[in-house]
Amino acid sequence: MKICTVIGARPQFIKAAAVSAEFARHSSIREVIIHTGQHYDHDMSEIFFKELRVPREKYNLRIGSDTHGRQTGRMLEALEKVLLREKPDMVLIYGDTNSTLAGALAASKLHIPLAHIEAGMRSFNKKMPEEINRIVADHLSDINFCSTSTAMKNLKDENLAKTASLVGDVMYDCSLLFTKIATRRCDPLRKMSLEKGNYVLLTCHRAENTDDKKRLKEIIDAINSISLKTAVVYPAHPRTVKFMEKYRLRISPKIRIIKPVGYLEMLLLERNASVIITDSGGVQKEAFFYKVPCITMRDETEWIETVKLGWNIVTGANSSKITRAFANFTRKRPSKTSSRPYGDGNASSKIINLLLKFRKNV
Repeated sequence: MKICTVIGARPQFIKAAAVSAEFARHSSIREVIIHTGQHYDHDMSEIFFKELRVPREKYNLRIGSDTHGRQTGRMLEALEKVLLREKPDMVLIYGDTNSTLAGALAASKLHIPLAHIEAGMRSFNKKMPEEINRIVADHLSDINFCSTSTAMKNLKDENLAKTASLVGDVMYDCSLLFTKIATRRCDPLRKMSLEKGNYVLLTCHRAENTDDKKRLKEIIDAINSISLKTAVVYPAHPRTVKFMEKYRLRISPKIRIIKPVGYLEMLLLERNASVIITDSGGVQKEAFFYKVPCITMRDETEWIETVKLGWNIVTGANSSKITRAFANFTRKRPSKTSSRPYGDGNASSKIINLLLKFRKNV
């Protein structure tokens, strides 16, 4: 069975690492990795290829950044050529990026069976490009692998129940796998002179927050206030720093702004933080995996289980809501829960078994 895996962004490399490692254990499966070139992370690539010994990408399409339409169109054109050459039995896509959408469209138009990992997630906000991408991908896919029962319900509501399988979250597999590797390879707390459980970790990168002066000011005002009570570490993307300078926002000297860190260092910074404040979807889940309270600076979240179980408070970019949520978590940490809404850490093996079963029944 030949599977062409389409990836293009760092979160997809991370998820694919766990699944590709599982593919490597099956002699009946040959995986061809196609990297669209949407993003590139040298640190992650080295872990992906060397540490886990999964195959390198056979193709790098080197599409790079562009407007949504141009980028997706260029990906679609390039993917079509590769898929016609490779003639795979299945195309596998991840998540909700433009690479996901292009992979779904290319496979569908060539009548190649399509499988989507992390299917069924919904923010119900169609202003998000990711929401459009994931809806289209789900509706084109022959198999939709769902991380949660909420995702299963979403697909049922869209008449896609027959395509849906609950396997758990590949990100949880990755968290278990990569944390072990991280503890062997790096020690960001020692390097930054941080104490476990004695700092707040901030991530803020979404355009809806960084490009909007009012929203970014609200966020910085809240973090400035929080930094008076505890250390704040902020791995900041240069683009965000540029906007802070453009808007002339006052940053407290108590906020420790550092350059972006590699995935392994980020996991350990998350695991050892007292509270995480973020606008990232993946970081919300990783905070829950490590049982670290999380404040989400978005107007909605796809990962509602983290909210229902008390480990995540969604505040939007509202200074008073952010500081109030921080105060709530400072007074009382959430109760430990035995609930496992994201599975048992074996999503990858379940996915492989279902792919083999699908192929057998075709």
